[in-house]
Formats: sequence, C-alpha cells, structure tokens
Amino acid sequence: MKKAGFGCLGFFVVLAVIAVVINAVKFLFSHINGFFLAFAFLSLLFAFLSFFFPRLGFWAKKKTKFSSSTGYFILAIIFFILFGITAPTQDTTHQKSDYQTAATKAKNTAGKSGSNPKEDKSKPAEAAVPAVKKHKKISTPSNQHAATLVETVDGDTIKVIYKGKEKTVRYLLVDTPEEKKPGTCVQPYAVSAYNKNKQLVNSGKLTLEFETNGDTRDKYGRLLAYVYVNGKSVQEELLKDGYARVAYIYHPPYKYLSKYEKDEKIAENKHLHIWSQKGYATDSGFNGCSKSTAAAKSSSAKQSGTSGAGSSSAYQNNPADDQESNMVCKGKIKGNANSKIYHLPGNPYYNRTKDNIVWFCTEAQAKKAGYRPSK
Repeated sequence: MKKAGFGCLGFFVVLAVIAVVINAVKFLFSHINGFFLAFAFLSLLFAFLSFFFPRLGFWAKKKTKFSSSTGYFILAIIFFILFGITAPTQDTTHQKSDYQTAATKAKNTAGKSGSNPKEDKSKPAEAAVPAVKKHKKISTPSNQHAATLVETVDGDTIKVIYKGKEKTVRYLLVDTPEEKKPGTCVQPYAVSAYNKNKQLVNSGKLTLEFETNGDTRDKYGRLLAYVYVNGKSVQEELLKDGYARVAYIYHPPYKYLSKYEKDEKIAENKHLHIWSQKGYATDSGFNGCSKSTAAAKSSSAKQSGTSGAGSSSAYQNNPADDQESNMVCKGKIKGNANSKIYHLPGNPYYNRTKDNIVWFCTEAQAKKAGYRPSK
C-alpha cells in the first residue's frame, strides 16, 4: 500500500515538475530579450571584477587580469547583440495601445458629432482610426445572372451583354408610357420613366432573373426578365414611384405578381406620376399624348422611313398591321424599329419579328437608316 501511495504521489510530482518546466520555458522565451540584457550587464560587472580577481576567468588556463577581463567583455558584447536582435520594435510594442487610443478618439468624436452634426463635415470619421476600410461585398443569389448594361432603351427595356452576346431585355410584368414606338405619340411621363430607369440601371451591379413558367422571350425575341441593381428590384422601384403599371400577365402564376400589384396600388393611392391623371393609366395601356406629340410624330416618321433609291413610302410598313410593303424589290429585309436591328431572310429571328417592322431592299439601305445586322 505504501508503494502504491508513493507511486501516485510520484506521478503527480512528475506532472507538477513538467508543468513548471513548460511554464518556465514559455516565460523564458517570452522574456528572452530581458535575460540577454541582464547577462550583458552581469558580464560587464564580471569584466570589472576580473581586474581584481583574475580567478573569475574560469575559461583561461593562465588566469591573468587581461584574459579574464577580455573574455567577459566579449560575452557582454554578444549578449548586447542578442538583446538587440530579440528586442521588439517600437511599432510592435505600441501597436495595440495606439489603435486603442485612436479608436477611443474616434468614439469620442462620434459621440460629439451626434450632438453637433456640423463637426462631422470638417472631421471625417475615417481619418480617426488607422484601420483597413472594409468594402461591403454584394452577393448575387443563385437564381440571378450577371449582365453588363449596354444601353437604356426606354422605361421598361434595356440592352445588355449576357453570356457574351448583346441582348435586348424587356422587363417582366410592367409597362411604362411609350416615347419611341413608331406611329404613336410621346405619352406623358414616358421621358420621366426612361430617365428613372436609366438612373436605376446605371447605379450598380446588374443582374437578371428569369421566370420558371416558360416566359423567357416575347414575340419580338427579347429576353423577358426581372431586373435587379445591387439586389434591388428595378420593376418594384418603377411601380412604387408611379412610372409603371402591372401588365402583360400571359402565363400565370408569376413569382412576384402579387408583390408588384401591391407596389402599384401604393403608387395609385398616392396619385404618383402616371396615376396623377384620372383615366390616363388603364388596363389596356395609357391614354393621351404629351405636348411634344407633333415633334414626336415627325421624329417617328424619320426613323421609320428609309431613303435610298426611291420613295420612302415604298420601304416602310404600316405599324397598324406590319404587313410587308417593299413590293418593289426582292430584298425583303426586316428592320425592328424598336431595337434598330435588321434581319435577313433565313435568320432565326426573321419570322419572329412581326411588329414595328421597317422594310428594306438592301443591307446598305438598312445601315444608312441606322440599323445594324442581327447577331
């Protein structure tokens, strides 16, 4: 029993010794520069004492004042060098305290600025704290796809680069007043809707989301999408501000239809923009023309017409039915007055282009009128 008891006691003693040694080593390495400095001063002391007691020079066989003193001077120099190597720099020593001091000043500045806003203008908070400024990353949901803006066409249409190709994107479920449609006048708030849309899509990272019910393209071949900028819905912003109405509900259910209807109702109740004139925004579109109607019709006629080798009326269609009208030639080239793109017979989008058609006999005529070939 005594042996067993002694064994247990010895085991704990060994553990205690190991713990002491580990902590001693940690302390030694964390304060090693202090030890080097102490040894350096001790070496200087022994170098002085060696003049009087040469026997202190234990390394020399012939213990003289010179050999003993010189040895300790050399040790002192070595320890001073080691102290210099291991000593922390001033920046490292005071980094934490400097940061805390700056943070405290920033906090005090923020506290003062809360009571006196005028001070904020002359003392920006960023200058107070020497910290790295963090940029907020905007994450893209998995159901949204990145796109690069090319051009804002009107209040509910944009052109983008999507998957390496230029695409025209028509906003799902919303409609804004017309300003560029051939054969129609410029409608009230059309320019305002265009400017609002342009401001939104130019303000950040552009992403597209597509509906899962199959509505991915309209009859003109344009992509149908929910459009976002920095994660904010462009459709919602247009509806809330009274620049758009909910429309084109062809294949319900739609993901955001009920939300859009609520946004539309809010703007309608506030009589914002398109809702400020009674009877202007209806279920079938917008009624009325802006004061620039005459100028708009003239501009529309110039855009729809094509000059060239004959009468312009021979090469432009009637926007009401979009029937082929260039019977005097064999070119039969279709131009879309909205997208300003022309399609040759045999092109995948040739038969899908059925409205807003401007007819051309040659590609040269189409390009001269400002149209570009379909990709």
